[in-house]
Amino acid sequence: MLQVKSVVEKLQLEIIAGAGGLETEVNGMYIGDLLSWVMANIDKGNCWVTIQTHVNVIAVALLGEASCVIIPENAEIDENTIEKANAENIPLLRSSLSAYEIALMFSKLEGN
Repeated sequence: MLQVKSVVEKLQLEIIAGAGGLETEVNGMYIGDLLSWVMANIDKGNCWVTIQTHVNVIAVALLGEASCVIIPENAEIDENTIEKANAENIPLLRSSLSAYEIALMFSKLEGN
């Protein structure tokens, strides 16, 4: 089974917060920015890719049981979000890639 730490390594993601959750198992990926839509549709264990960076993202990740949150395009992340991710052990990761590029790379991981 794929773990967050493998996704970090293979996609060369920056660990911003929540390093205590890197052993969490990953089950697919979800990309979305409308928080209410994500809450209704994310599956347990999904890596969640969103450009949203405010503290509510961590609450939605917890509610949806996301394995991690990936912020694309090197977007700035609110300090409150970082603190909350650390407190909840939700891996908060960042990439210079777009959400589309992250998804393409992730799909190759799932195929292995």
